[in-house]
Amino acid sequence: MFSYRHAFHAGNHADVLKHVTLVATVQHLTQKETALTVVDTHAGAGLYRLDGDYARTSAEAQDGVRRVLAAGGLTPPLQAYVDLVRSFQTGGKAAVYPGSPFLVQQQLRAHDRLKLFELHPTDWRALAGNVAQLEVGRQVAVLHEDGFDGLRKFLPPPSRRALVLCDPSYEIKSDYERVHTLMQDALKRFPTGCYLVWYPIIARNEAHDLPRKLKNLAQRSGRSWLHATLAVKSGQRGAGPDAPRPGLAASGMFVINPPYTLAAQLQQALPQLVQLLGQDQYAGQTLESGGG
Repeated sequence: MFSYRHAFHAGNHADVLKHVTLVATVQHLTQKETALTVVDTHAGAGLYRLDGDYARTSAEAQDGVRRVLAAGGLTPPLQAYVDLVRSFQTGGKAAVYPGSPFLVQQQLRAHDRLKLFELHPTDWRALAGNVAQLEVGRQVAVLHEDGFDGLRKFLPPPSRRALVLCDPSYEIKSDYERVHTLMQDALKRFPTGCYLVWYPIIARNEAHDLPRKLKNLAQRSGRSWLHATLAVKSGQRGAGPDAPRPGLAASGMFVINPPYTLAAQLQQALPQLVQLLGQDQYAGQTLESGGG
């Protein structure tokens, strides 16, 4: 149950897609004065060393965030993301990757609140220690609980404004159905919340079914939705029985009740991400939206 460690994958192409979308969403939602509650159902450790043993083992950041950091002429959504990542660095070389909790917290106002769920005991302790260094008091709460079960206690929030990020590892096949069930319950409790769901695009029926189910759920609920995908290479296994699997080739972000500005921002960002992160001729992106 506790085998997954995001430190091996921090800063990879999937993180870039997820965090560009997240940063743009928070940027928009914090323009309104009313307090915002942000809930991260699977927060991880919060901060990751790109020069540590975990990151060096996979080297996924080399083909992810490091390519974006090295690029010039970025579109505004990518530049906003890069500026936040760079704000965590000391010296010239990027050695730290901020996960979702820290990218969000850096954009919050004093009256906003951030709720972080993490069940993995090691990552929870790391997250609690990292958050304590922020010295932001009650603004950020770290909960050693299952975010699938704990989210309901924060919906609806007192201010009636909330953003929820749900990005489990999906190592357990049942996570796909749990995400769908979570979104069903969340929309019943708080229909106007903004919900971001990240998922891997892999050769598994559940992975292909999830965005379709979320689209149907949003349409039945009368809510607007947005679906973005980013592929950086072929997802096919290499030739020969002993050829290694290629690793994660693509991922998606499904957003229910997206900010009205998000589609235009991703229309700018996604083609540039394909250009920067693509590894072969199968790299590409899609963006669709509807409802509302």
